[in-house]
Amino acid sequence: MAAAAFHQAIGTLQSRGCVSNSSGLNRENGNASFRLISKGFKLDIALLRRETYCSRKRSFGIIQALASQTTIFDPISSPSDGTKSDTKKKSNEAALILIRHGESMWNEKNLFTGCVDVPLTKKGVEEAIEAGKRISNIPVDMIYTSALIRAQMTAMLAMTEHRRKKVPIIVHNESEQARAWSQIFSEETKKQCIPVVTAWQLNERMYGELQGLNKQETADRYGKEQVHEWRRSYDIPPPNGESLEMCAERAVAYFKEYIEPQLLSGKNVMIAAHGNSLRSIIMYLDKLTSQEVISLELSTGIPMLYIFKEGRFIRRGSPVAPNEAGVYAYTKRLAQYRQKLDEMLQS
Repeated sequence: MAAAAFHQAIGTLQSRGCVSNSSGLNRENGNASFRLISKGFKLDIALLRRETYCSRKRSFGIIQALASQTTIFDPISSPSDGTKSDTKKKSNEAALILIRHGESMWNEKNLFTGCVDVPLTKKGVEEAIEAGKRISNIPVDMIYTSALIRAQMTAMLAMTEHRRKKVPIIVHNESEQARAWSQIFSEETKKQCIPVVTAWQLNERMYGELQGLNKQETADRYGKEQVHEWRRSYDIPPPNGESLEMCAERAVAYFKEYIEPQLLSGKNVMIAAHGNSLRSIIMYLDKLTSQEVISLELSTGIPMLYIFKEGRFIRRGSPVAPNEAGVYAYTKRLAQYRQKLDEMLQS
């Protein structure tokens, strides 16, 4: 099986990367490859296990580190001369979808949630389904979520509305037994799956001693200005918690190391995460300043589409409505995909 294991550590995450390969599908720490061929429409997805050529150490002060890769698909070996001179082969464009999770049960109660693992409300479920309708025509090859259930529920519910009807499967790399027990033994079934990678680095900002407190009561106790500073400043953390700057350090590092290579290889990626982790990623995508990012508001359950083309991220906003095809005017590749998908579904 092609995969890099989930590693847990407190304090220091050791990660390796800097891999490229002549297949044109690049991923740090490894790859595997499979092909889906259905009635003339072929979609190649690849993740090839390769030797890493450089490493770097990054320190984190909070929680434990999890580095993840997929193990759903059996590897197909790819020839390589084993040198560092393999070049990355960039596709013309890829889609990146960002979705903030739907309303959680602590959102409803006006409590600071942070990294507490709280599920969606009924309204949150409906928001996730509506988000799925908005992106139902956009191809999705890989899904990344945080380690928290509200983000995972949002991703899974959204995909129930997708026209392609592929099944999102959470990758379990936390142990050899987990990998063995979660194997899929039907090649046909594998073709109809989308790997879902969970990562704590995409978690919401850790709110420290505010977690579980009522927001209004906290403002009455500490003063509105102090609470506003904790919530909306860039580099001031709440007591024993993370600032937005600290959240951005881990979220953007993970995005650059694991998700961006998928986009470079031409894969369309969906990320279901949280207000602050997504705000951090958007800061990187749109090159926002620390002052600009603190005023950025993201609505729950509203997807945002970016096109990754020639090394640039182009913001396309949210797909306008579930049954409108206007999003395909943004990119020729998505238009061609839609035409193929229509032909497959009608035949």
